[in-house]
Amino acid sequence: MDAIFWISNNVFGTPAILLGIIVLIGLLLQKKTASQRVSGTFKAIIGFLIISAGANIIVGALTVFEPLWKEVFNLSGETLGEYMGQELFNSEYGSAVTLAMTLGFLINVLLARFTRLKYIYLTGHMMFWTTTIFAGIAVHAAPDVSFFKLVIFLSVIMGIYWTVQPALVQPFVRKIVGNDNIALGHTSASVGLLAAFGGKLWGNKENDSEKIKLPKGLEFLRDSNVITALTMGLLFLTGAIIISFKDTPGAAELVASSGNQSFIVYAIIQSFTFTAGIAVVLTGVRMFIGEIVPAFKGIATKIVPGARPALDNPILFPYAPNAVILGFLGSFVGALLWLVVLGNTVGYIFVPTMIVLFFHSATAGVFGNLTGGVRGAVMGGFVTATVVAWGQYITVKMLLSDTIPDTAMWAADSDMFILGPIIRLLAQLLL
Repeated sequence: MDAIFWISNNVFGTPAILLGIIVLIGLLLQKKTASQRVSGTFKAIIGFLIISAGANIIVGALTVFEPLWKEVFNLSGETLGEYMGQELFNSEYGSAVTLAMTLGFLINVLLARFTRLKYIYLTGHMMFWTTTIFAGIAVHAAPDVSFFKLVIFLSVIMGIYWTVQPALVQPFVRKIVGNDNIALGHTSASVGLLAAFGGKLWGNKENDSEKIKLPKGLEFLRDSNVITALTMGLLFLTGAIIISFKDTPGAAELVASSGNQSFIVYAIIQSFTFTAGIAVVLTGVRMFIGEIVPAFKGIATKIVPGARPALDNPILFPYAPNAVILGFLGSFVGALLWLVVLGNTVGYIFVPTMIVLFFHSATAGVFGNLTGGVRGAVMGGFVTATVVAWGQYITVKMLLSDTIPDTAMWAADSDMFILGPIIRLLAQLLL
């Protein structure tokens, strides 16, 4: 058991190591030279770490963006009743979560080997958080569940989910990427599908966000880095100006966070920092994909014939960078709307976690653009905000109220919100 927990924490819990091992195994199976093995493995790890570094830059900028707009709308955190909390939950159920992750991954590999669903899920951090949230829902539904019942339940659920989820979105991913070499393994799959179907119904496929025609004087907007910086700059600047004229403790704290620098200038720099993070992510994606796709052919040929790696959602961003931003804009507008609606109808203070909204609405934007152009991309973002807002309310108040509702506010994602009620129904079989 100690060995299994060590592997869960140090391999599955460290995505760069997991993916490096996958690439090394693929290169070994292809009988590549020692030089090619070292080069391919190291470049895959470095590429993934570049993606992670870019994601951290984005997260850093969004941790300024989120409280900025919360203060603009005078929002405070949601008040929760008595609950277990993430720290206590980990101490009591963490071993069940890590063991279920390991067994679930083995089930995923076996299903890929012996069924037509040839997808191996490799997004390690999502494996952990999805298993954690589903464990919390299961414990909420069946508080007296035994350790082994919980592990078996989670292992089967996760193994099936990690196999089926990439298969459901692959018809769209294939068109986005232009080939069948990689798949999407991420909890934004549900909003991606909703965006794709919605874009087909209400969008205009011909009005592709990546082919927007602009006057000569505005041709600089063809550069995705420029359009990202402009869009985020306007949002940061607007919020910063409003905050600068507010006389509240929260506004004063935000202004003080910029130190001796003008808060408005500080906010503008954050918008450029966000843009730099996007650029870093795209650079890492290109490097990482360049190594894992050819290496994975060894695994696909020898161990799981025809298998494809299901990877994190930034792999899709380079194929429609404008749609990524349009999706985020749609989700930002949607989040503001649901802040007001939820607050005035059910009395719930929606916590619009911009990190979740950005990465999920970006994926939805790419899917929506594929079938519905600009309109589909924006609508995909709005759909994401809708799923996250109402999903958070239902999950926090009804599915995790006495276990880890705090985690649902900042770590739960679209697929978890949609599948949560189903997991609760199934978990009642454990009673």
